[in-house]
This record gives sequence, structure tokens and C-alpha cells, in this order.
Amino acid sequence: MPAITCIDDLKRLHERRAPRMFFDYCESGSWTEQTFRENTTDFADIRLRQKVAVNMEGRTTKSQMIGQDVAMPVALAPVGMTGMQCADGEIKAARAAEKFGVPFTLSTMSICSIEDVAEATTKPFWFQLYVMRDKDFVAGMIERAKKAKCSALVLTLDLQILGQRHKDLKNDLNAPPRLTLKNLLNLATKPQWCLGMLGTKRRTFRNIVGHAKGVQNLNSLMSWTAEQFDPRLDWDKIRQIKDMWGGKLILKGILDAEDARRAADFGADAIVVSNHGGRQLDGALSSIRMLPEIVRAVGDKTEVHLDSGIRSGQDVLKALALGAKGTYIGRSYIYGLGAMGEKGVTKALEVIHKELDISMALCGERDVNNLRRDNVLIPSGYFDAYH
Repeated sequence: MPAITCIDDLKRLHERRAPRMFFDYCESGSWTEQTFRENTTDFADIRLRQKVAVNMEGRTTKSQMIGQDVAMPVALAPVGMTGMQCADGEIKAARAAEKFGVPFTLSTMSICSIEDVAEATTKPFWFQLYVMRDKDFVAGMIERAKKAKCSALVLTLDLQILGQRHKDLKNDLNAPPRLTLKNLLNLATKPQWCLGMLGTKRRTFRNIVGHAKGVQNLNSLMSWTAEQFDPRLDWDKIRQIKDMWGGKLILKGILDAEDARRAADFGADAIVVSNHGGRQLDGALSSIRMLPEIVRAVGDKTEVHLDSGIRSGQDVLKALALGAKGTYIGRSYIYGLGAMGEKGVTKALEVIHKELDISMALCGERDVNNLRRDNVLIPSGYFDAYH
């Protein structure tokens, strides 16, 4: 394993080892990518407050997310097509998360199915649901998640209509890739990836193929997914899904205080402040910039988690200091997966944990649960720049 000191080291390896279309799928946003960029740059504007002459022994990063014990308040976010970054990618990421002691969230649009991941792991994972027009398919997905003993349902609310991502269109993104001359030339430079894919049967969206009506091959799958995201998703439909599920429910994609209050009153166990990693509404504010307002809006009615933009343990610290009870990493662990498979995901978690632990100590804190607003310094007008 090469020397890995930060998430950017994994990102560079990922870019070298994964096919161009799948690296670009990870490393892109919608339209101009303004929100995608600001998710990370807005974290950089927040400073940490150093404290000295404090006993730093006996530190702990252990916490809870929706009542579940976690080694640190970080979950692996749902990421579509993870199994195209590395063969059997969802299985490898879930195993790494389980061993480390943090939640793994499986995407509806995963390459490995719910059943694949359940068979390969020993502890419950979370399942993320996209609401489709096909009601029978949605009900079936929920029942499959129950059967797999998933401990939480993460319902994504901000993908009723797909934002346009220019790179995906230019790369003719597909799973598996079409065997065009351009793709074949690129794949020829990725022998490790190709060997991995030759050794697995999991090369398409296995949560959907064979489970959705009429979807038995790649062509019908592509047209089905393009047509099936339900633009009519509203609070009545969310209520129906909540009733069908009957367990812990996390609502993901909240970026507005009014929506946050509605979600808290609705009875969500947690809400995720998220702009889908800058992949949906370009021009929306970053998640970290919206976090304090949303925390104030919901009070103690529900847990507030944060997704989008986290690339370090210091970013985790800043989110927790501003009121989040948990955080999610997507690209940060995908870089590791694309770079080195399961070991790479573990390394990403180790990097973030070490950065969180050391930074927390140098801020004068020994318990991650004690992080608060006093631990960070915010530039004047940071939260009031937009009205």
C-alpha cells in the first residue's frame, strides 16, 4: 500500500485506476458545478479554535446516530454505481464500514443488490430508497430491505427530477460501459479494474434487474430508470412509505429551514442536510452554510445529520461543532474504493478518524459529543451573506 496521508492521496490513485467515466461520475456536479465546488470551499472558510493546557488523554470519538453506536459520527453515504468503481464495490465498502464500526448505506441504484450485501455482512446496514412511479417495485424494495434486516431507511427527497451532469452525458455513462472504441482504449489502461470485473457477475443494477417489471436487460433498464423517478413525491407519499417501512426513517436532501421543520414535525428519526453532493440544484447553498439555520429550526425534535463536501476529519469536526449529530461521506470513501478496494475504504475511514481525533484534542476537547460552536471561528457575515 502506498503512503496515504489524506483523502486527496486516495483521489489521485482512484483517478489512475478507475475508468474515466466512473471517476467522472464520482467527481462531478450538475451544470456549472458551483455548488459542488462550494460544498468543500465553504468548509475551508471555517477556522478551528486552538486550546492549550488541557488534559488530552482518554479521548473518544464514539457516539450514536439514530440510537446506533458508532466508532465516530460518520456514515458511508449512499452512492449509485459503487460497484463500477471497483468490482463488488458495495460489498467491499459495507465490509469495511462494519469492521470499522460505522453505518453503511446501500443505494437503490447499486450494482450489488440488497441480498448480495446482506449475504456478505453480519450486521444490519441502512438502505436508501428512491421513489419510483412503479408502486409495486417500491413496495417490493421496502419488503426486501426488511427481510435483509436493514436498520434504517434513508429516503432521498431531492432526486425527483435528475439534474444534468455534463460529464456523464459526454462519457455516455452506462453500467457496464458500452464497448465503444473510446471506452476500449480507456479500459486498456485499467487492467486491474478489468480483471476485477471479469471475476464478478455483478455488473449492472441488481436491485432492479429481475425485480422491476419488464427489466431483464441493459437497454430496458436504461429507459426504465430514466422514466421511473417519481416527480409527484410529496408529504402524503412520504407518509405512505413511512407506514410501509415501520422502522427508523431518515429523510435526506433537506436544504431549507421550512422543509426541515416539516420533516421534524412529520416524525423523521433524522434529517440529512444535503444538496446531493452538488449533483442536483446547481446554485444552491452548500450544506455546511445551511446547517446552523436548520439546526435552529428543528431544535431537539429530530437528529440533524450533514452530507456533501466532507473531505477530512476536520470537516467532520466543523459540522459537529455547528450542531450536526452525524455526518456522511460519499466521495471520500469512493476515492478509497476506486484506489484500493476494501483496504482503500478502510484507509479513508482511518484518515478521517485520525484527523478528527487529533484536531479535536488540539481544540481542547476529549469527547466528540462535547464539540460545540465555541470550537470554531466563523468569518463575519458567513451565515448572513445570502437572504
